[in-house]
Amino acid sequence: MASIIIFSAPSGSGKSTIINWLMQEHKELNMAFSISCTSRPPRGQEKDGVEYFFITPEEFREKIDNDEFLEYEEVYTNRFYGTLKSQVEKQLEQGDNVVLDIDVNGGMRIKEHYKDRALSVFIQPPSVEELRKRLISRDTDPQEVIEDRIKRATYELTKAEKFDIVIVNDDLEKAKQDTLEAISHWVAKQK
Repeated sequence: MASIIIFSAPSGSGKSTIINWLMQEHKELNMAFSISCTSRPPRGQEKDGVEYFFITPEEFREKIDNDEFLEYEEVYTNRFYGTLKSQVEKQLEQGDNVVLDIDVNGGMRIKEHYKDRALSVFIQPPSVEELRKRLISRDTDPQEVIEDRIKRATYELTKAEKFDIVIVNDDLEKAKQDTLEAISHWVAKQK
């Protein structure tokens, strides 16, 4: 039976690297990203129904009122992101193990909704200081953005215990293997 695999982590923990490796190198896991919904306009080459479903803020609010989201967040005024129930259900019916790369609060809401049909994985940095070093070495954000991410990470780390599995990424290759083992075991158990 297809299931849901939720990944959450503070920014800079290596979550995206691990997810991308699993999806590229381990096709046997039959993992497919859930396509989220957003009220922001497409960027660059983004296409509706591929990276996101792009809708207006009014359409997003209507879907909220109709209880069509598993989780959603208004990141900025009129800038919404959310996971549609119908999209996840459609992918599950197709037999995909649906991957959600999502913030901690959204991950906990989806786990609550799907309970034992979902595996929640928290990718944790070895320490807040190491996380700071990683964010600085990326060289993609100004210092104030890094400090905001550190503040958010400090909060998110307090929620790690709410997840089914916590993978500490102090060695990327070991973290990849630990995650692969956990997901492989989970997928096999769902059959």
